[in-house]
Amino acid sequence: MEFVLNELCGLEDVLSLPGNEDTTTDLVAAVLGEAARVANEVLAPLNRQGDTQGSRFEDGSVVTPDGWKAAYDAFVEGGWPSMTFDEEHGGQNLPYLVGTAVQEMVAASNMSFGLCPMLTQGAVEALSRHGSDELKRLYLDKMVSGEWTGTMDLTEPQAGSDLSAVRTRAEPAGDHYRLYGQKIYITYGDHDLTDNIVHMVLARTPDAPEGVKGISLFLVPKFNVNPDGSIGERNDVHCVSIEHKLGIHGSPTCVLAYGDSGGATGYLVGEENQGLVYMFIMMNLARHAVGVEGLAIADRAYQQALSFAKDRVQGRPVGVKSGERVSIIHHPDVRRMLMTMKCKIEAMRALVYSWSAAFDHSVRNPDQAERERQQHFLDLLTPVVKGWCTETGNSVAYMGVQVHGGMGFIEETGAAQHLRDARITTIYEGTTGIQAGDLVGRKLIRDGGAVAGEAVSRMREIEAAASKIPEFEKSYGPAVDDLERATTWLLEVAMDEPKLPAAASGYYLELWGIVTGGWLMARSAIAARSKLDSGDGDAGFYDAKIKTASYYAAHVLPGSGALRHAIVEGSDEAMALEVENF
Repeated sequence: MEFVLNELCGLEDVLSLPGNEDTTTDLVAAVLGEAARVANEVLAPLNRQGDTQGSRFEDGSVVTPDGWKAAYDAFVEGGWPSMTFDEEHGGQNLPYLVGTAVQEMVAASNMSFGLCPMLTQGAVEALSRHGSDELKRLYLDKMVSGEWTGTMDLTEPQAGSDLSAVRTRAEPAGDHYRLYGQKIYITYGDHDLTDNIVHMVLARTPDAPEGVKGISLFLVPKFNVNPDGSIGERNDVHCVSIEHKLGIHGSPTCVLAYGDSGGATGYLVGEENQGLVYMFIMMNLARHAVGVEGLAIADRAYQQALSFAKDRVQGRPVGVKSGERVSIIHHPDVRRMLMTMKCKIEAMRALVYSWSAAFDHSVRNPDQAERERQQHFLDLLTPVVKGWCTETGNSVAYMGVQVHGGMGFIEETGAAQHLRDARITTIYEGTTGIQAGDLVGRKLIRDGGAVAGEAVSRMREIEAAASKIPEFEKSYGPAVDDLERATTWLLEVAMDEPKLPAAASGYYLELWGIVTGGWLMARSAIAARSKLDSGDGDAGFYDAKIKTASYYAAHVLPGSGALRHAIVEGSDEAMALEVENF
């Protein structure tokens, strides 16, 4: 983690930004060390408990697994929810880059637990930017501290990902609104961890236009809040059931009903009919956070598979017919799986941390042009972070089960839980298909490829240095060529054949993930080589960095050619078969 922060993400540059002056590299190291302790000692021991026991719906309320409440109280007491928020509302003002590293530890140690503070973060950000002074006064301090949690209430039974079909209605009632409707798939929509829950709800006012242009955002507390900030009477929003899921059993996924007894009290956030804009503040942070989950669950699966491979004795070395049996890490195919897991994890970590460093620059850099440039970079890579990191996280967790062999199929080893937990990451906060469509439609075609072209140019800047590393000499330049050629083709066909970019979008997102990962892994190898040449630091660590990056260059990066071919030559085949012939 510290290698990526310092060598790839420019931690010192981030710490030099206005508002970060009080944060030092020593403080960051101390924060990461303490976060590791909390993850190891407090959260990880509850991961299995959360899976086997799960959250329960009893007497109209949600009960979280045993130990959850005490762990959450310790989490809040340690100040972890407030890390990246402004001091004005009790935050610690740490860079988002540092918060991401901590978030990875939390999600790796207990993904179900980490979902609660993760959703609160997006709610705080939306309220901070667009809430009235009165709403901020009543709610922000307690949400920042974690004393109260937040949710994001978008999905409805008939709407799914199509927010234009939202039907929840909000009727004016003096200084507030009355909300009526139902939301589904609300993570931590009810729980016993805090005294209050603040729901951020999409709904329509009576005169709202049709479609997404008529959506507004409302703050709806579980308990109404008195003018002095104390908790008042119960609001008319209730959990009516929780979902029975493939994974993340410790995290309650709720069905919420509003207005069964006269209307749920809600407060407009920002302006009417601007809810989609405000929602994307929450959504984009959540999409990055879910990309972090893809990384985190992959790393957890890798750590467990590696430990198992070192301990599990089975068979003799290849080509040896007698003598002592060895642990399976000595077998070439197991080594291949572990190296594949390791190199993809390192590429994902570099990507999600780089996004976070860009986020810090986009909000704190004193140069407006640089802020805008970083924001464009963020916008381009958000669907890649969310889509590619979660798909890759699933494949790494799958491989973790495979390393275990038959023991991986047995629940008691825990490898299967990682695979089950990882599965949701490609679905919630917008499926991979939605991310791919966003990448092609909004991020590429809308600006004629300008931002994508700038990103490719950044990749070209290190091509000469990368070519000095043998495996990258063979694969790096061709991979960037593949990305550029696929991008050019998509832009050329977009106007005449709009279905073709849509059909190619999934492969195009994967291509961006692989090549961006290759760019960052090449930079990793270049930095490690520089450290080795200078004799600075742990030679074994830096040698492993180069070898892991070289494995990525040899085994993962060449996949760009197949993806480019499928995009350019095969997109029309996706639509060739008539529906009735499937």
